Parts: sequence; C-alpha cells; structure tokens
Amino acid sequence: MSRSRSILRGVSTVLIVAGVLMLVDAALTIAWQEPVTALIAKLRQGQLNDDLTKLERAGPTPVEQRALDHLHTDRQRVAFLARSLRRRLHPGDAAGRIRIPRIHADYVIVKGTDPASLRKGPGIYDHTPFPGARGTTGIAGHRTTYLAPFRHIDQLRAGDDIEVDMPYATFHYRVQQWQIVTPDSIWIIRRRPYDRLVLSACHPLYSAAKRIVIFARLATVQQRSNSLKQ
Repeated sequence: MSRSRSILRGVSTVLIVAGVLMLVDAALTIAWQEPVTALIAKLRQGQLNDDLTKLERAGPTPVEQRALDHLHTDRQRVAFLARSLRRRLHPGDAAGRIRIPRIHADYVIVKGTDPASLRKGPGIYDHTPFPGARGTTGIAGHRTTYLAPFRHIDQLRAGDDIEVDMPYATFHYRVQQWQIVTPDSIWIIRRRPYDRLVLSACHPLYSAAKRIVIFARLATVQQRSNSLKQ
C-alpha cells in the first residue's frame, strides 16, 4: 500500500510539473513568443549569419565575373547577380538580411518559404525575384514561433524604412500600406511598373485564417563595390 501511494505521489508530481510548464509556455507565447522554437531558431540564425558572411566575402564566382565584365551599368550587374544567386542557392540557404527599424527586426533571410526554411528565418517566396531583379520580391515570416520575426509588422506605417541587405547590394524600401488578405491571394506578388517588396505573415496572431501583407516600394539601391568589379 505504501509503495502504491509513493508511485501515485510521484505520478502526481510529474503531472503537476508538466501542467505548470505548459502554462508557462502558453503565457510566454502570448506575451512574447513560443520559447522552445525561439531557441531553435536563434541557433539556426547564428549558423545562417556565418553562412551569409562567407557568401558576402566570396564575391562573384569566376563565371559571374566574366559575365559582369560584359555588362555596362550597375543596374544591369545587380540584376544579373540577383538572378544568378537565386539559381545557385538551395531552399533554406542564407540569402541576405532584413532590417526593419520601427519594430527592431534584424534577421538573416533564406531562400524559400517551405516549413523547414521558415523555421530558420524569414524566407523569399519561391516564385518571386531576389531584390535587384525586376518585379515584386515576396518575403514571408512567422509571427508567434521560431523567433517570430514578423510578429509586429502590423505596427508598420506608410513611409517606414525596410532594408534588405543582399551580398551584391543593399535595398531600401518605403512602406506604402498594409492589407489583410486571404491565404490564396497570389495577386500580392504581381509585377508593378516599379520594383517593390511585400512582407506576409499569418493573421491574426495564433491563427492561419488570413494573411497580413505589407507593401513597400523600392526607394534606393546601394551597390557593393566588391560585387561589381569590372
């Protein structure tokens, strides 16, 4: 009988501790973000940061450099490098960095928006160009898990700056507006007469029923000298 009571007390203690941990996890998720996935993503961001540094230091490949030598303007060279890098990278590879001063966001972005890629950080849509190539670049990110990089994008306002730093150039976009759309609203990535950026994330928080989308227009481009050698 005594042994049975000891076992029951042990099981009860385990269940109580598990319940408390679940409550703590839920409270942190609501107030901040999901802590376990945040730790995982933080470690992955650290590795991605190292990968991005290597990519930036490497500069153009010999094949790319030969092609660059035959292009006449920086705009052409940036567009070429954007298309070339998009082809070279695999899903989940570090591609660049996004900084959004208003919401204190600073993350390495990856190629792709499949679940595995988005667990590492914000990802560039598969069917949109990298910044620098003509068209609309789309970047998606989580709002409550895996560091929740886009948790506060609903706080962005017209005129706010979004910086996307790629290995070949730095792009500054100015926020135009934000809109709530359905998950199948592919019109958000259609080309416009100007180059632009769209950020998207699930909406509302803790739901995937809709998407919040930020539209931003390209304002300035600053080429990296080590990527545009002639």
